[in-house]
Amino acid sequence: MSDLSSTTPAPANTPAPVQVPAETLSAAGVLGWASRAVAELSARRAEINALNVFPVPDADTGSNMTHTMEAALNEARKLDPDATVARITEALAVGSVRGARGNSGVVLSQVLRAIAQAAADGVVDGRTIQKSLSIARSLVDRAITDPVEGTVVTVLRAAAIAAEQAVEEGYGSLTEVVNHAVWAARTALARTPSQLEVLREAGVVDAGGQGLVILLESLQQQITGAPGPDGGLDAGTQTGTRSPEGASRPITIDHDSHGRVGDLEVMFYLTCAQAEDFDALQQEIAGLGDSLLIARESDTRGTVHIHSRRAGEVIEAAFRAGEVTHLRLEILPEAHSTEVPRRVLIAVTPHGSLADLYRSAGATVVTRDTAELTEAEPSNEIVSEIVAAARATRADEVILLPNGLLTKRELVSIERSSHAFEQAVTILPTSTLVAGIAALSLHDPSQPLGVDSYAMAEAASAMRTAELRVAGSAALTQAGACSKGDLLAFSGQEILLIAEELNDALSRTCLRLLDGGGEQVTLLIARDREKDFDEDTFRRGLGTHSRVDLTVYPASGMENLVEIGVE
Repeated sequence: MSDLSSTTPAPANTPAPVQVPAETLSAAGVLGWASRAVAELSARRAEINALNVFPVPDADTGSNMTHTMEAALNEARKLDPDATVARITEALAVGSVRGARGNSGVVLSQVLRAIAQAAADGVVDGRTIQKSLSIARSLVDRAITDPVEGTVVTVLRAAAIAAEQAVEEGYGSLTEVVNHAVWAARTALARTPSQLEVLREAGVVDAGGQGLVILLESLQQQITGAPGPDGGLDAGTQTGTRSPEGASRPITIDHDSHGRVGDLEVMFYLTCAQAEDFDALQQEIAGLGDSLLIARESDTRGTVHIHSRRAGEVIEAAFRAGEVTHLRLEILPEAHSTEVPRRVLIAVTPHGSLADLYRSAGATVVTRDTAELTEAEPSNEIVSEIVAAARATRADEVILLPNGLLTKRELVSIERSSHAFEQAVTILPTSTLVAGIAALSLHDPSQPLGVDSYAMAEAASAMRTAELRVAGSAALTQAGACSKGDLLAFSGQEILLIAEELNDALSRTCLRLLDGGGEQVTLLIARDREKDFDEDTFRRGLGTHSRVDLTVYPASGMENLVEIGVE
């Protein structure tokens, strides 16, 4: 392999266990590992976010670890192509400390800082990895003022001990040390629910621990040249195992869980004149909040993280201690205990009145800007938001109404991510917002999931729908020639008709849809054109169908001018 080299072979007749030659990872190999880690964390961001229930259930661990690793890689990529291993690992450490986000990002930065210290002589072999994990364990213990078992701290310790034992027992090659560390980390991760009640109640493993396992697995894959995972959680980690005793119990986050009502997450990068100033700040703010972590780049520089209801005092103390940069404040979610619903509906809608409409009908709403649908790549953010919303409900069964606002690839990611915590996610074929309303009207939570989802899907499919859009330019269409500004009525990809006036376009389109029967018409009209709609004119245009039931909703944020549904 191009990024591995070997030292002198071991002498003959070496007693068992056989001493395997110590492979080394080149500068290109280190960069390759960092790049692979970024890709893996990014691809599995939604999974990790969904596991995030400690210290606060803010569903951002995957995002924070990805951002931190990206910051590290970006710093390393600034170096010359011929940069040494020592310079690359140092750049990874500097970038991660300065770009750290959240608890998990701070911990990740200390792991990279440990690698830089261990690789200062320019060699990354089995003993370097063993030394890195040992240093990382010490740095993380120092960074976290109140460590809790069942978290990434536990997983890191297990990996460090396994690596040390591997070297002591004669299995000191790079491959062997990393294999031992990965196995131990996976095992420790699977056991985290037995150590932390909030994980046990949620039926998940620790999110930060999962991120660390992915980091180690990426190193393992870089060494062996194996392809990365396909995005699914490794079965060996058992990260989706739901604890039987906690399957239907609510989560209550209290003071002991390090997340309190009204807390702010405060993060900043601090440069002090001397090390004593940094130590004094740590002592001063320790009593001002929870989850205090300090990721040091050196004795006088580092990133500070704390959850506090006294953020002003924390910031004042920081400015007294030294130079403050990269100051970030984030409101942490309020902790509360609720009854766990058996089944919930999650609907994707634009921002505004339609979101309110779906909420009033009992759905959990995730909003999306329709402009995102024109982007070529699927959105990790919308996937994370939906998975986090499903996870937060604590329901065993989730029915998702995409409403035409999710791509096929995004739906695949959502379905796969749901496996991380064993929720049954049923995706209904609601290709429009108006079809979603039809499905929602037939929701019956008293029925079995299959019966309920079948009735809702049938209602959505039975509704005949069309959309009105404004022609952006003159063109020759299958319905004839149109001018810029004309109204085009679409049904799927087919253009039904062309009209110049809103009421005429609506009545003629509805007549086409009513030819197949129907007694209910639903119109979702963009707010800026609602004033142009006249019900009397519209009904006169329907002729013999003028007595149909009519429901009109003003809608904001839609891509279409009007959505029409007939049932």
